[in-house]
Amino acid sequence: MTMDVSYVARNVSIPDRFRDYAQEKFSKIEQLAQRAQRLEVKVTKQSTHRHSGQNLTVELTVQGKGKVIRAEAQADDKFAAFDLAFGKLLERLRRLRDRQKDRQHQRVSVADATAALPVIDPDRTLVDQVKAEQAAQEDVQSNQNGETPVTIRKKVFAAQPMTVHDAVDAMEMVGHDFYLFVEAESGRPSAIYRRKGWTYGVITLDADHPDSEPVEEEIGYRAAAV
Repeated sequence: MTMDVSYVARNVSIPDRFRDYAQEKFSKIEQLAQRAQRLEVKVTKQSTHRHSGQNLTVELTVQGKGKVIRAEAQADDKFAAFDLAFGKLLERLRRLRDRQKDRQHQRVSVADATAALPVIDPDRTLVDQVKAEQAAQEDVQSNQNGETPVTIRKKVFAAQPMTVHDAVDAMEMVGHDFYLFVEAESGRPSAIYRRKGWTYGVITLDADHPDSEPVEEEIGYRAAAV
């Protein structure tokens, strides 16, 4: 399957030399994600960051069946930003591939593991959705007085209950260091986060928990026997 590649540019041009440079590397994505269908390369110049050397952002988004994997990086040169983002993307694809290999003996499908993830609207093009999100960010910036570097972005997602194991898989899919979810068994809001190596932590909120030391326990990843 040939992966479709599209480019989006904001406040900056994308020369053919950059496209050729990027095209030479895309075969590595297809090797790690054989079901990848589309790749979007977004290059943005942050004209508001006048005093920052890292005013160019490259965001790479890979779409497959039921999966969206992203990576982005900033630098003062679009080629340097691309290399940084591409390295992050390959690492996330490798982690995902390794996790899938470890789970080949189990009967949990990728579709089930990612059912709670927000998906891209099939009735709108990816470019339109990226533009809408960028416009929303610009609206937030326009309401600020420009004197403070603090920016708060708020997003609201549907909270479909899931297990801790599915939350780990969901976090790895999107490449974040943490993931918020509602724990299926208890119904409590929780957050999974990455620690060192292949270890993870879970924080759970309980309004009825007594004012004392937190309760800790160790959970094996999908430890149930097949």
